[in-house]
Amino acid sequence: MKKISIYICFGMVAAAAVSCKKDFLDRFPKTEVTKEVFFNTPQDLETYTNGLYGLQPIVYQDIESDNTSNYQAAGYVDALVRGTIRPETVGGWNDWGNLRRINFMLANAGKAQGDAVAIRHYFGIARYFRALFYFTKLRDFSDVPWYGKPLATDDADLYKGRDTRALIADSILADLNFAVENIKPDEGNRTRISKWTALALLSRFGLFEGTFRKYHPEVNLAADHTRFLERSVWAAEQMMTSNRFTINNTGKGGEDYRALFCSPSLNGMKEVIMWADYQQALGGGNNTHTVLGYQWALSNSLAETYLMKDGTPFTAQPGYATKTLLDVLKDRDPRMNETFASPGFSPNLDGRPYVIKPTIGGYDQVKYYPRVPAQRQGWELNFTSLPIYRYAEVLLNLAEAKAELGTITLTDLNNTVNLLRARVQMPAMTLTPAADPVLAAQYPGVTSNLILELRRERRVELACEGLRFNDIMRWKAGLRLQDAQGGMYVPALGAMDVTGDGVQDIAILASPNDESPIAGLPEDVKKNLTKFYLKDAAGKDNNIYLTNGTSGRIMFTSDRDQARTFLEPKYYYRPLPQQQTVLNPALKQIFGW
Repeated sequence: MKKISIYICFGMVAAAAVSCKKDFLDRFPKTEVTKEVFFNTPQDLETYTNGLYGLQPIVYQDIESDNTSNYQAAGYVDALVRGTIRPETVGGWNDWGNLRRINFMLANAGKAQGDAVAIRHYFGIARYFRALFYFTKLRDFSDVPWYGKPLATDDADLYKGRDTRALIADSILADLNFAVENIKPDEGNRTRISKWTALALLSRFGLFEGTFRKYHPEVNLAADHTRFLERSVWAAEQMMTSNRFTINNTGKGGEDYRALFCSPSLNGMKEVIMWADYQQALGGGNNTHTVLGYQWALSNSLAETYLMKDGTPFTAQPGYATKTLLDVLKDRDPRMNETFASPGFSPNLDGRPYVIKPTIGGYDQVKYYPRVPAQRQGWELNFTSLPIYRYAEVLLNLAEAKAELGTITLTDLNNTVNLLRARVQMPAMTLTPAADPVLAAQYPGVTSNLILELRRERRVELACEGLRFNDIMRWKAGLRLQDAQGGMYVPALGAMDVTGDGVQDIAILASPNDESPIAGLPEDVKKNLTKFYLKDAAGKDNNIYLTNGTSGRIMFTSDRDQARTFLEPKYYYRPLPQQQTVLNPALKQIFGW
C-alpha cells in the first residue's frame, strides 16, 4: 500500500525545478518557476517550499517488516526474501527529480530580499527536505552520489560515482543542524514544518546512523558511531527541556493512546510534533480504513511481543504457543487492544462485533482505523488526522541512544519509557529487567537485557507507524525478515468464537466438500458462520494452512512453498538499477550485488 502524503497544490510550483526555456519573443514561461522572476521575497520562498510538502511521508502500517503476517499485494521485502529483487527489477531510484527541486531553490534563492529570519527559515525547510531525501537513500543504498546543486544535462557530476556513506551521513547531519538552527518554532497547530520537526528527524537519524555503524562492521565505521548517538540524545533533550511537549495522558489508558491515531483533529495535542490534517471541508482524505481486514494483518511475532498487564512476558505463560485468539488478547498491555482488533470491537458502533479474517492471519489491525463511521466515506475519503512525528518516538530514541552509549540512568527511564508505560498503566521498566530468552533469541549477540527490553518497548509503542523496517535494518536483525510470519492458533477444524460473545462466528474447514466438523451445530448458528477453507472444492490449496494439518497456527502457503531467505550483509542494501549502471559506469554495485 502506498504511503499517504500531504499534497498542497500551487500552479506556479507544479513545474518547479525545470530548466527555463525562452520562446521566440524571449519571454519567460508563465507556468514555470524561474530564478529570474522568482525567489525574490520570503513569500516566494514560502510558496516554493509549500510545494515540497508532498515529499513528507505519512505512514500507518508496517507491511515491510515482521510486524505483518501476510501482505496479499506483496512488497519490497517479500520480493527480497524470495530472491526476485535484482538489479534488473529493483526500484527506489527514480525520484532524483525531487532532489533537484530542492537544490534549485537552495541555489537560486540567495538573492531574496526582506526579513532575514524568514528567509533563513525557508532555507532551513528546504534543507530539512534534502536531509529527508538522503536519509532514505542512505538507508536503502548506503553510498550514493551527493548532489548539493541542481544539475544541468551537461554537468560532469551527473555521471559521477557513489560518494561514501561517511560523506552522505555528515551531509545529512549538516543539513539537519542548519534546519534546527534556522527553522522557526511551531506556528499554529503544528501542521507545518518547524524547528521541532527538524529536531525530531535529527533524533531519529542520529539513532539510526549511530546504531547502524555499531552493528554493521561491513561499513567500517564502527569507530565513528558515538557522535551520531550523542547528537540524537542532544536533539531529544532540546525537545524535552523546551516544555512544549508532553505524553497524551488524561488518565484514560488505552483511549489516550488511541486518540493519537484516529481523532478528527490533533490540534492542541502536545504529544504531536507534526501532523497531517484531513478535513472533509478541505476535500482531502486519507485511506486508513484499509488497515482493517483489507490486504494484511498483524503477525503472531508482534502479538507475542506485548507484555502481560503485570509486566511479565506473554511467552512466559504456560502453553502460550497454543492459546487461541480470545486468550491471547486477554490481560495484555492495553496498547495491544488498541492495535489488534479485539473482541467486542464494533466498526459501525452498532453493537455488531467485527469478525476477523483468518485468510490474512486473524490478527487484524485496528490502529489508525477511523472509529466513527462518518469519518469513513470511501477510498481516500477518511477524515482522521494522522501524526507525522510524535514525542513518544523522541523519548524512545533518547532512551535507546543512551543505553547504547552506556550512559542511561533510572531518571532517564522515568523521563522516557516509563511515561509511555504510565499512560497505559503498565509497570515501570527498571535498569535491570529480567532476562527473556524468547526476546533474546530474536536479537542474537545483544547481551544487555535493558537494550532488549527497549527494543520491545519500541516495537510495541510504535507498531504500524512505519519505523519497524528501519529498526530491523539498523540493528542488523534482517534474519527476522526471513521468518515465516504466522497468524492466530486454531485448536481444531470447525467453528470458533472470535468475538467473545460465546457464539461461534467463523468456521475453518478442510474444504467445501467436508463440513463435518460443524454438522452438529444448531442451524441458526451454522447459517451465520463465515466459512474459510484450507482447500477449494477441487482440492487445490488456498492461501493458508495449519501447522499440524487439522490444527495449529495459521501459516501461509506462499511461505511454505517458497522459503524466505535473508542474505547478510547483501540484503541490507538495495542494488543499483542495472539501467543506471549502464548509463553511468562510474556507479558500482555494493555488497554482493
